[in-house]
Amino acid sequence: MTHGLSTHLFVNHRLTTLWLERIWNAGIPLVEIFCARQHLDYRNRAQISELGHWFRDSELKLHSLHSPMYSDEVWGRSGPDAVVSITEPVKMRRLAMIDEIKRTLEIAETVPFRYLVQHLGVTGEEYDEAKADAAFSSLEEISLFARQRGVEVLLENTPNSLSSAERLLMFLEMTHLDLNLCFDAGHANMNGGVDAAFRVMRNRIRSTHIHDNNAVDDSHLFPLTSEGGTIDWARTMDSLRTLDVPLLLELKEIPGIEHPLDAVRESLDRLEKAKSRNES
Repeated sequence: MTHGLSTHLFVNHRLTTLWLERIWNAGIPLVEIFCARQHLDYRNRAQISELGHWFRDSELKLHSLHSPMYSDEVWGRSGPDAVVSITEPVKMRRLAMIDEIKRTLEIAETVPFRYLVQHLGVTGEEYDEAKADAAFSSLEEISLFARQRGVEVLLENTPNSLSSAERLLMFLEMTHLDLNLCFDAGHANMNGGVDAAFRVMRNRIRSTHIHDNNAVDDSHLFPLTSEGGTIDWARTMDSLRTLDVPLLLELKEIPGIEHPLDAVRESLDRLEKAKSRNES
């Protein structure tokens, strides 16, 4: 499988071309950039321009962007107005959030990329028809804006009652939105199980987020190398190999680790070797 890495691993550091060079030098050909303003300030034309010049001369491919979850630089700690959610039922507030997402899509005019990965609601959010209607209105506008820039919007399964694997398929059937999905293995592990989510999402999966957890905390552990993970990676890899999608790690920084990309490389190598007994 083609390997990729989300810059979520370095999300608390400003994204520079040095990080991107390190990813390429680790033998990883695809990158997903996580849009958090302390990391990639999508409002900062100078930062976007610098990345654009670098990508034009680089073999590393920008596979996708992760849509912003907050509009501030401190993970939403500046207040509730900083949360970016397309399920916001108040139209004026929702339009401001859509504009925030459009700013990230404008990056494609400088650095082309294939996918925008979008959450449907926030962690723990309860299902509500008004929120589903708001998401439909948001995605109509976001998807049109994205297509005009050569970008496809992917919905990600997240640990809430709006966007489990089953809810996502119900939402797409109900709205007739022609959207595909990003399969998040860690979130599936927290929300009904990896195998069940994969079966439901399989035909629409176009990209992945690969990480581990204890089925309760969204800890974004390194697969097969971090302690505390509970995903059966042999079974999961058997499933993923049936699709033509990248194996894209979305991990959290481990404090004190000296060479994080060596740890990424080890996880990828172990995942590639993981096979169930039926496949061995």
